[in-house]
Amino acid sequence: MKNVLVIFGGVSSEHDISLLSATSVIRNIPKDKYLVYMLGITKEGQSYLYGGDYENLADDKWLSNSALLKKALISSDRKDHGILVFDDEGYSLVHIDVCFPVLHGKNGEDGTMQGLLTISGIPYVGCNVMSSAVCMDKAMTNSICDVVGIKQAKWKYTTKYVFYENPDSFIEECADYLGFPCFVKPANAGSSVGINKSYDKKSLFEDLEYAFRFDERVVVEETVDGRELECAVLGNEEPIAGAIGEIVALHDFYDYDAKYVDDSTKLFVPADIPEEKADEIQAVAIKAYKNLACSGLARIDFFLRNSDGEILLNEPNTIPGFTNISMYPMLMKEIGIEYTDLIDRLLMLAMERQND
Repeated sequence: MKNVLVIFGGVSSEHDISLLSATSVIRNIPKDKYLVYMLGITKEGQSYLYGGDYENLADDKWLSNSALLKKALISSDRKDHGILVFDDEGYSLVHIDVCFPVLHGKNGEDGTMQGLLTISGIPYVGCNVMSSAVCMDKAMTNSICDVVGIKQAKWKYTTKYVFYENPDSFIEECADYLGFPCFVKPANAGSSVGINKSYDKKSLFEDLEYAFRFDERVVVEETVDGRELECAVLGNEEPIAGAIGEIVALHDFYDYDAKYVDDSTKLFVPADIPEEKADEIQAVAIKAYKNLACSGLARIDFFLRNSDGEILLNEPNTIPGFTNISMYPMLMKEIGIEYTDLIDRLLMLAMERQND
């Protein structure tokens, strides 16, 4: 039996979503193959080995009973290959065979946790340091996809420093090149955190100011009149694509509330699109996955433009949501990979990559 460490929480605007995803992951880990250890990270950055019921993760209920918490850290010593757990007597070492960092957004999905796990020598689910960092950063993702010929919405990019040097100039550039409405996005944020739709120059300025609260770098994209489609990808050197799903949000766009809070958003699996269009999207998803050096898993999101049927890359997500309403496991189930088998495959892929 392998020891698997599930990391949840984190210092991120997506902390609460991580708790929901981790609950689902832990619930579905094959208990006949893996002994689960749970490492929680608070919003302030403290980390604890949690010995209670995983059903209490939501709303940070896991923090309510201090008797179930032990201070713990991932050891950077590769000989330890595990976590250091502290108590009044000192500390003990828990060997970890593989880790599933169920951490969305900053300080978890952006290469930071992947860097620590790489130093520790512990295999982990998902993309490596470089790929995680690149895919988290919308400006970097867009730049690479432009180079390799993957079509996207038109976009502009700026930093907080450059923008405030001459805000009028950047706003004019966006108005001329992208038009209105357009979308303002922090370069490094997930779950639509910090994103707004701008309808004129005044709201664009306000939305840029708001986005800079979440990141020093911001991307502005044209609005695409089209359908929002998603494709799950699984694997290392020879990845496979899952089914295509469609998001239909009653909100103005697929924002944080539409994803996680209310139930007005409709998910369609599989999406009602022609087979040849689904094949095309899967092919582009695999191309993006490989060119962005992804491994393990990613959900690749697209627009299907209404005017001409053009497929445009929206963004990759290297640790997509794993809640009960999340698209990634649903798309894999559609091609015959059940949730428990999916988790097992991801853990095996992590150990396989480590042994290459």
